[in-house]
Amino acid sequence: MRVAFVAMETTRHRETAGNHRFERVARQLREAGHEATVFCAQWWDGEPDVFEADGVRYRAVTITPAPASFCLRLPGVLARYSPDVIHARPSPPWQVFAASVGGTLARSSMALEWFGDEDLDEDATATKWLLKEPQVVVTPSEMVRTEVRELGALDADTRIVPESIDFSLVESVDPSEEVDVAYAHPLDESANIGSLFLGLAELRDRDWTATIIGDGPMREEYEQEAADLRIDDRVTFVGACDREQRLSIYRGAHAFVQTAYREYFPTELLWALACGCIGIVEYQAESSAHELIENYQRSFRTTTPQQLADAIVDAGQYDFLTVDETWREYDHTRVTARYVDLYEELRADYGFV
Repeated sequence: MRVAFVAMETTRHRETAGNHRFERVARQLREAGHEATVFCAQWWDGEPDVFEADGVRYRAVTITPAPASFCLRLPGVLARYSPDVIHARPSPPWQVFAASVGGTLARSSMALEWFGDEDLDEDATATKWLLKEPQVVVTPSEMVRTEVRELGALDADTRIVPESIDFSLVESVDPSEEVDVAYAHPLDESANIGSLFLGLAELRDRDWTATIIGDGPMREEYEQEAADLRIDDRVTFVGACDREQRLSIYRGAHAFVQTAYREYFPTELLWALACGCIGIVEYQAESSAHELIENYQRSFRTTTPQQLADAIVDAGQYDFLTVDETWREYDHTRVTARYVDLYEELRADYGFV
């Protein structure tokens, strides 16, 4: 399978979760033996048009992120590459139209990867029209899928492919010391740790400990909030932590609490569930976290700090685990296989086999 990934801006231009996911899929396809190239604006030094970094192959369409030049050159570049499938990002919108022209020239069908964090004007005509170009729009969650449908995508033309994790890494990391509650999110205005702290404050008379993973502009404010509630002696802020450190904490934790206001896909919750944590999710209108645990027994969904406190107590009914096989289906290899199946379906349905 030969797949052309189209994204004028990569993670080297803009650090976003959607860009990271897009390049990770390209990398994992190559690891699975497929041919995948990201067509983008050049971000590396030197003359070569093709450059490899961190397992991803990049092909420069333009020297800088110049939308007009990028869109003008893209169709011809894609036609020469002759991909089986084109997989594009929606921002900037005009690259989708250019990729569609390239797909026509190359006789390739197209999938659009819509993560939810794109910098798009949802009221703009171009944003609405671009959804008519791909044969399928891929989203990470039902919440994002609903947003895409509200913009004009048809139900039959949308698919959910979740985020993925390295399950073998979960199994290889040693658990850290046991804690009752773990939480992870950048410590910004969307973290909503206050809801967790209010719940923990309801349990002052009980014996518990909590670990907060993450860093950001509001860390001092959250630390002060814990002090004001007189729970700071049992709440430990450990900073951002790398992946192995996070997994070690999750494997030592009994429950993971998710309260953030915005999550297009709750990736940290997924990692924690794979590490055996009980999932406790506070419902938020702009978060898809509740979807992940909807049919999962070892979990609780809450709407208030008091319910959250009750869930932390009730989590004691479940055994302590350091790994949960339920979540192996989200391993990188299995989710990559879902993309491959989608590509094969596109080729068959649109007559490009």
